[in-house]
Amino acid sequence: MDRFVELEVFTRIADEANLTRAAQEMGLSVSGVSRHLTNLETRLGVRLVQRTTRALSLTLEGKRFARSARDILAALQEAEETVSWVSAEPTGVLRIGASLSFGLLHLMPVITTFKARHPQVRVDLQVSNRYCDIIENGLDLAIRTRRAEVDSSVTMRKLAEMPRLMVATKEYLARNGVPKIPEDLEHHALLLYTLSDNWDQLSFTCGSEERRVHVSAELACNDGQLLRQAALSGMGLLVQPAYVVHEDIVAGRLVPVLTDWALPGLTMNIVFPSRTHLPARTRLFIDALVRHFRENDLERTWQQVALSPLQ
Repeated sequence: MDRFVELEVFTRIADEANLTRAAQEMGLSVSGVSRHLTNLETRLGVRLVQRTTRALSLTLEGKRFARSARDILAALQEAEETVSWVSAEPTGVLRIGASLSFGLLHLMPVITTFKARHPQVRVDLQVSNRYCDIIENGLDLAIRTRRAEVDSSVTMRKLAEMPRLMVATKEYLARNGVPKIPEDLEHHALLLYTLSDNWDQLSFTCGSEERRVHVSAELACNDGQLLRQAALSGMGLLVQPAYVVHEDIVAGRLVPVLTDWALPGLTMNIVFPSRTHLPARTRLFIDALVRHFRENDLERTWQQVALSPLQ
């Protein structure tokens, strides 16, 4: 039996966490996928997958083997691409991880253009506001808003530095007043993103002065787009990265407040597996995303909108 087929079947099972979906993705029968898995486990002498009537999960050995299997399959594809015509026209599935906000605002335009240029590449966009292990989840790349990665097996490429902003509608501010100093937030309704570090306290700096304010949320949520809709409805003050609220500020739907006081900024990066040779589809998409940021001058644009005065 072809060992590479076994690896392909196993990594698909690991990605889908479901035998039926793995079989459908590969165009095989469920019994055929199960047989490949059983043969692989028998040959290795370890259980790779824990199966119950309701769920399927990888064992510790399965997780380790899945990581190695993906590296082997990636190396095989890279070797083929170096000697085949497909190196000129990328193929295969490009798996991308990103937040919903970034996916809506910046990934979809790039994906649309990329697909028009490279129609043989299929895109699997996995949207989640929580950081996930890109190796274990089989991602080719992910978009992250933090300055460093603890995993040495991944590489980071910076896209932009951006501020975090506090914004609200003019109607909300007319009803409740405009905060002048961080301590004024005690008297305001706050819309807070619960996946931020220390989300129930806000740190501000003004020159050399730093203030930390403990806050409670009128609405707490783990998705930036839902919080943005709440802000647009006049529910309260919203704290989000500039890229999420930029268009609303430009259109006058939201206005920045406390602009003399800066919240901690964010670094937006592309994260991808550290390999000597990336698949052509991954390399080309990274280049397309970097070009999108450069041509639209997004870093400077987001920095400038943070200084927009209240009109």
